[in-house]
Amino acid sequence: MSECTVLGLKEQLENGEIHLVDVREQMEFAGGRVSGANLLPLGELEERHAELDHSKPIYVMCRTGRRSSEAQQKLKALGFTNVINVVGGLEAWKKEDLPVERDEHAPWSIERQVRFTAGTLVFIGVVLSLFVHQYFIALSAFVGFGLAFTAVIDWCGMGLLIARMPWNKRTV
Repeated sequence: MSECTVLGLKEQLENGEIHLVDVREQMEFAGGRVSGANLLPLGELEERHAELDHSKPIYVMCRTGRRSSEAQQKLKALGFTNVINVVGGLEAWKKEDLPVERDEHAPWSIERQVRFTAGTLVFIGVVLSLFVHQYFIALSAFVGFGLAFTAVIDWCGMGLLIARMPWNKRTV
């Protein structure tokens, strides 16, 4: 499979004649993106692939490169021949101190929202256990266990729930 670095992408963007597709979700895209990137979430590739120009090289990127690699495989299966995965995604782009566009009122990332919610629940559990009843410490224990468990199984129900909240449904 074809791949390029973020510096290679920067060079291609300067030369023009490429199609940069960001396969993250709308909220992630609003929070930061490469200038000139077009949003086409991974889950919508099959329905919306006709929007892409077959004659230009298609560079796909996401946050770290995992979803864009999957998108590359899907696009190849749909008949696209010149699809290049941007290794490291937006995180690698930021590490190189390259410019990032961001919507002014973009919501926090899901990861940040989960950390905020979990931290708040732990704090509330401790305060309630000190001032109301000692059994409220179970709330903090439950959240702590949940964080450890989701790290082990690599799936976060709280993140999925938070992603469905109205403030995360803004369109770009």
